[in-house]
Amino acid sequence: MLSTFSGDETAPFFGFLGAAAALVFSCMGAAYGTAKSGVGVASMGVMRPELVMKSIVPVVMAGVLGIYGLIIAVIISTGINPKTKAYYLFDGYAHLSSGLACGLAGLSAGMAIGIVGDAGVRANAQQPKLFVGMILILIFAEALALYGLIVGIILSSRAGQSRAD
Repeated sequence: MLSTFSGDETAPFFGFLGAAAALVFSCMGAAYGTAKSGVGVASMGVMRPELVMKSIVPVVMAGVLGIYGLIIAVIISTGINPKTKAYYLFDGYAHLSSGLACGLAGLSAGMAIGIVGDAGVRANAQQPKLFVGMILILIFAEALALYGLIVGIILSSRAGQSRAD
């Protein structure tokens, strides 16, 4: 039986793997950052309950990491439609690298946010002058995931440019 598929038959596998990697790794980073920071907020809240809402910042910043992975996963999955346009291995590899760049950057940022958030909220409870420093460190940790998102978007946009059709 003849197939009407033009392109590489295994290429969509790599594209979908990239979409899954972006979402899974980013959400792992978000979950770790949320859990680790949440433990710090809970233990700090026992002694200084008035600072709990102010100390939620690391938890929110960790949650944003999952959104970065979702954005890349949606961009990748909408770019995979081999029935309308040929999808080659170049495209699959571009989507895979896009997902890995965003996902692994999100995972590492989540680990940094979790560790800094845990220690930061505990230290902030003892010395309120440390709050601004903690926020700055969290911003730089979040920027790592943002770099992964930007590179992921650039790499994903390269898909479809492998051949002049």
